[in-house]
Amino acid sequence: MQFIVIAHDHKDEQALERRLAVRKEHLEFAAKMFQEERWVFASALLDEKGNMNGTVIGCEYDSEEELRDKWLEKEAYVKGDVWKEIIIR
Repeated sequence: MQFIVIAHDHKDEQALERRLAVRKEHLEFAAKMFQEERWVFASALLDEKGNMNGTVIGCEYDSEEELRDKWLEKEAYVKGDVWKEIIIR
């Protein structure tokens, strides 16, 4: 089953700093997800100044529950309090 995940970062002054602090871990996990053919595409969302302020990812899991168990529970941007809102469609 294919999903689109749109995640919006927190908007506080430290949000970008938290994102950058765990970005390497996020990218390493992303590489694994692409290798396993779980993720189809991924991109950072940018604000009007060109700063990262969210993420959009197209992915494939058997269910939303599996998506949450195999990805979101391990996601650096979740654990690092980067994402404020996660929309799964």
